Amino acid sequence: MEGNLDYIINVEDMTVAYHMKPVLWDVDLNIPKSVLMAIVGPNGAGKSTLIKAMLDLIKPISGEVSFNGKSYKEYRRHIAYVPQSESVDWDFPTNVLDVVLMGRYGELGWIRRPKKRDKKLALEALEKVGMREYSHRQISQLSGGQQQRVFLARALVQNADIYFMDEPFKGVDAKTEKAIIELLKELKDRGKTLIVVHHDLQTVEEYFDWVVLLNRQIIAAGPVEEVFTEENINKTYRSSLKLARVGD
Repeated sequence: MEGNLDYIINVEDMTVAYHMKPVLWDVDLNIPKSVLMAIVGPNGAGKSTLIKAMLDLIKPISGEVSFNGKSYKEYRRHIAYVPQSESVDWDFPTNVLDVVLMGRYGELGWIRRPKKRDKKLALEALEKVGMREYSHRQISQLSGGQQQRVFLARALVQNADIYFMDEPFKGVDAKTEKAIIELLKELKDRGKTLIVVHHDLQTVEEYFDWVVLLNRQIIAAGPVEEVFTEENINKTYRSSLKLARVGD
């Protein structure tokens, strides 16, 4: 599969349908390396579907996706995914540390047991997200925000090149949200590429440097300062939505 290697991710002519009804239509998207990118759009716009199709969790009816010129299967060890917290079975009988250690299995394989170094990396990741003291807590006993932090820690120990996150700020308090975005910015500064499904238009300019406006089709994609305009937002939401800018 050929890819333009100026970009770390290339999506070409992707169409996804559920029960013969198109959810995403003819998506072309090129994502540069080392950006912190938001995917925004109204409910039902296909935001989660887009990243799931890119990650081969949903089969598109047409289109191709490449990562550094390779297929997802060839490149998946370099990709981390944080799903929406409500899509996870939190009643599964395991503790926080074991969930984070699952992020090491890409390097270990499922047969080899985690070693001291893996446990050290897992505890360091939990420290970064403020969850180390909960390492032996059952995941079912955590709040929604705490669960989200644990999944972020699991992604961190993968040491991926590309991180996909489906609404990581959903259900978290303001303090947790600030901690998460600082961590994401730190990853970006280390050369990582982060793709985040996001719903809060008010924080796009503060949090992100790249944005995709999506409503079943790509309305606009590019640097925030260029494409996150009132005109493009109105096109995306098909309404007279006005963006309340800080200071206006």
